[in-house]
Amino acid sequence: MIRAHFKSPVPEKSFDFYRKILRYLKPDNYTVNFLVQACTGLGMRETGLQVHGTTIRRGFDNDPHVQTGLISLYAELGCPDSCHKVFDSVSCPDFVCRTAMVTACARCGDVGFARKLFEEMPEKDPVAWNAMISGYAQVGESREALDLFHLMQLEGVKVNAVSMISVLSACTQLGALDQGRWAHSYIERNKIKITVRLGTTLVDLYAKCGDMNKAMEVFWGLEEKNVYTWSSALNGFAMNGFGEKCLDLFSLMKRDGVTPNAVTFVSVLRGCSVVGLVDEGQRHFDSMRDEFGIEPQLDHYGCLVDLYARAGLLEEAVRIIQRMPMKPHAAVWSSVLHASRMYKNLELGVLASKKMLELETTNHGAYVMLSNIYAESDNWENVSHVRQSMKSRGVKKEPGCSVMEVNGEVHEFFVGDKSHPKYTEIEAFWKEISRRLRLAGYKADTSPVMFDIDEEEKEDALCLHSEKAAIAFGIMSLKEDVPIRIVKNLRVCGDCHQVSMMISKIFGREIIVRDRNRFHHFKDGRCSCNGFW
Repeated sequence: MIRAHFKSPVPEKSFDFYRKILRYLKPDNYTVNFLVQACTGLGMRETGLQVHGTTIRRGFDNDPHVQTGLISLYAELGCPDSCHKVFDSVSCPDFVCRTAMVTACARCGDVGFARKLFEEMPEKDPVAWNAMISGYAQVGESREALDLFHLMQLEGVKVNAVSMISVLSACTQLGALDQGRWAHSYIERNKIKITVRLGTTLVDLYAKCGDMNKAMEVFWGLEEKNVYTWSSALNGFAMNGFGEKCLDLFSLMKRDGVTPNAVTFVSVLRGCSVVGLVDEGQRHFDSMRDEFGIEPQLDHYGCLVDLYARAGLLEEAVRIIQRMPMKPHAAVWSSVLHASRMYKNLELGVLASKKMLELETTNHGAYVMLSNIYAESDNWENVSHVRQSMKSRGVKKEPGCSVMEVNGEVHEFFVGDKSHPKYTEIEAFWKEISRRLRLAGYKADTSPVMFDIDEEEKEDALCLHSEKAAIAFGIMSLKEDVPIRIVKNLRVCGDCHQVSMMISKIFGREIIVRDRNRFHHFKDGRCSCNGFW
């Protein structure tokens, strides 16, 4: 009965039967093992610790089934040290115990130790393979996840929906659309059942790779959709700059009787923000509590602040922050900081950056943005002061990185890095691009360069941006009708934005850039952020 209930929708009832056992019978190792599993399913920290204590007091702490269960419990609770302590106490860990430990370490982000254990296992079942692939995907080591998946196939291991969810997630992180398409075809060829979760992951893949047509084709083709599936589609529209379509889909979602949750409203508010629908965004924000009983959280307030800040209503944005019922995080002030720079409000920009640094003293973005604001005002003394503050606190600017896929192979470009095997050709071709840009009237936007150097040197510094190297390589390597898709770890700077627009017209190429905040679709000399889509 305990086992039946921990697998049921009401696992907490397992403990009612345990209390009855204590009245009439003596618990055995199966009893405590099922209790451990019940705690794991419920994520019950305190109760889990008490059950662990019970296993020790009753002498079951050396039972292999109980030990394996405890490893899984502590992984669920996010306690990797406890996982290691339990595993170290196992004298001869069997196949199941090793698999549980691989899964636990991968889940907790310790992929190095997990891979070591994984390689030492004489035999590996799909659970172990899936755990390693998922672990790599979770910590952002997407290329390793895909490499391991290919090795899994070579070993002839049966692939299931769980495997494909991790593979698709890795493709999504890299923006590797071709590999994602291949994975989708693999699912169809091997008749892997598309569960709600797998279907949602497919929608997320295409949306975050900038192909909303395919995302919605998959979305409408799913036999079953839940609130997270709808929310993924909504978020895709918002990320890609289709704010009105996001709101239209939200209306359809409600008409279909799907109740939105907190995740849904983050996407809806972002959709309002990208197209500047301030009044409608405020109305949706208010409806969370009034109509759906959802208490707005920090992310929702952050979206609301961003909505007002993007629209140039900076004072209103600050007032929202001041009225928030919780302490704002740095991202909230970041919206104000970026808007302050956009609308040339130096005073508010300085305030926002100081607030960010109070919350995150090593946030390199706040330093860089503040320095840029001062540089645009030719206040080089304060630029120098900001740079000295960064240096004294050991803060380093995160290097720009652009990732793109060409013929199924992922290429990375780092700012100022010359290690790419075709760097010499890329550099030569960029000179030709620069020549054609200047003939078309290009003038470098040197505001992102925060050094007090002459304009020519600033232009040279801008040429090192990773996005430009990726674009040059894309034009060199991809057919003219294939969009150049780039994933950046930082926001697109003003100069790269201008260059991408001009290149899209001069070379007749569609360029799709996903930065850390949103998508930019460049086509015919225009960008989606200017509302042409």
